[in-house]
Amino acid sequence: MAEPREESEPLLSRARGGSGRYCTPGVPAGSSVQVGPGAAARRDLCLDQAVVLIEDAIQYRSINHRMDARSLWLCRWYYSSTCQWILSLTIFLILALAFIETPSSLASTSDVRYRPAAWEPPCGLTEGLEALCLLVFTADVSVKGYLVGWAQFRKNPWLLAYLVVLLVSVMDWVVSLSLVCQEPLRVRRLLRPFFLLQNSSMMKKTLKCVRWSLSEMASVGLLLAVHLCLFTVFGMLLFTGGKQDDGQDKERLTYFRNLPEALTSLLVLLTTANNPDVMIPAYSKNRAYAVFFIAFTLIGSLLLMNLLTAIIYNQFRGYLMKSLQTSLLRRRLGTRAAYKVLSSLTPEGVGVKPRDVLQVLQKVQLDSDHKEAIVEKLHSRGDLLSAGEFQELFDTFDKKVAKERPPRPEYQSPFLRRAQLLFGHRHFDCLGNLMALGNLVTICVFLVLDADVLPEERDDFVLGILNCVFILYYLLEMLLKVFALGLRGYLDSPSNVFDGLLTVVLLNFLHKWDRRGHLEPLAGDAEASSQMTVELLFRDVLEEPTEEELMEKLSRHPHLQLCR
Repeated sequence: MAEPREESEPLLSRARGGSGRYCTPGVPAGSSVQVGPGAAARRDLCLDQAVVLIEDAIQYRSINHRMDARSLWLCRWYYSSTCQWILSLTIFLILALAFIETPSSLASTSDVRYRPAAWEPPCGLTEGLEALCLLVFTADVSVKGYLVGWAQFRKNPWLLAYLVVLLVSVMDWVVSLSLVCQEPLRVRRLLRPFFLLQNSSMMKKTLKCVRWSLSEMASVGLLLAVHLCLFTVFGMLLFTGGKQDDGQDKERLTYFRNLPEALTSLLVLLTTANNPDVMIPAYSKNRAYAVFFIAFTLIGSLLLMNLLTAIIYNQFRGYLMKSLQTSLLRRRLGTRAAYKVLSSLTPEGVGVKPRDVLQVLQKVQLDSDHKEAIVEKLHSRGDLLSAGEFQELFDTFDKKVAKERPPRPEYQSPFLRRAQLLFGHRHFDCLGNLMALGNLVTICVFLVLDADVLPEERDDFVLGILNCVFILYYLLEMLLKVFALGLRGYLDSPSNVFDGLLTVVLLNFLHKWDRRGHLEPLAGDAEASSQMTVELLFRDVLEEPTEEELMEKLSRHPHLQLCR
């Protein structure tokens, strides 16, 4: 698959300016040099490129994809919420086929005595649904392959495995239809989880971390195997010698009768699942045998198992830091590439005009809160944005902008203002949590006291009175919060809405769930306008990509050759 000529040439090359499809750096879009529809098309292409690059930075996606006008439209369509929702639904559908395919255990009851015969779908029904799913996956891998290009496609092991799994699934599907659904083995069923794995970045990262941890985990696993084998041999020598006549000796033999039995017993003992069952017969015979089991538990459970846990934790933590570092690099690389593209619209090729950034923001798929925060920063900038200012502008992506809460009602009376401050305080929420805990405790106490009493013989008068008291408190708490926060402020908090609905439900039901949620902040609290994300928590550890590293990455972009 040969690369198209237009993709092998520099993206911002002047030689391509005549086509009207690519950005031309160093010449302003509105200057007298470039007039006519070609200049407008090139300007629109630059803006579209910046839009896609910024969206790549937002979603931590790689920017190594095609950058022509048709590919940009296809890229935005592929990563749209509708397309991704269809892909997720397809993955769910192909995995859900296992519940109705033959042999199926899907029934209205799990009791084998009353379970009816499982419904067997006719041949072609599940195969037809599976064919639709395979068509969607074929379109998925085709779009991904086209966007990244053949050179990047053959270097990506996930995409190559995606193609192989898809081909094997299609061939196995054809075999099923050829044999009228009577084939003894369906290989494609074993490959279905790969579709979920391939489209989940989190599962990919987890699998990579496990793969990197195998060497160190294998060393500890070898120590565990040696530990088990050594104590198995010792156990068989200690507990199976001599003549056994009484019942305890026979019970002791059940754990150390032969090598497989002894190994299995100690393996389960390593997890402390059958402790002290395996030790009691030997301990009853001779108390000195306890030293054997104590040594086995100390070395195996407390030393080697904790060592294995520490290795797994250390590997996952190290991979987390590396993943965050890669995400930071992708975000910085995307914003820097967007800056390079937008700077080509200025006469000197240096700096970005704020109005160009505003046009890009109008097209970027971004929530309104972040857009408003960026626009507010943009209004305080000068005529041209430098690379540092442009990067600082989009640092808002690293923060979660807190939603502005509705204003509280204003009361003229000093008494009402003090009451509003009291009932709007977070300690009032803590009091509600304590009341809910007390309600739960009273219910548990009465259930324990009446455990031996038949339901029709129970006297629930006292419990009913207590529950009525708690329900009246919940109702009063809801009304006081509406008084302190206002109706809009009360409904703005999901925890308050949950509490209100639950209070209404409790008028008929006598249970109260855990009401602990996020607390309503005070108006006078010094609360930041944004909340830190995971990246900011590790910002002191992560290394900021250098200017040379970013430019070196951009210079190797297969479809974004920045030339002057």
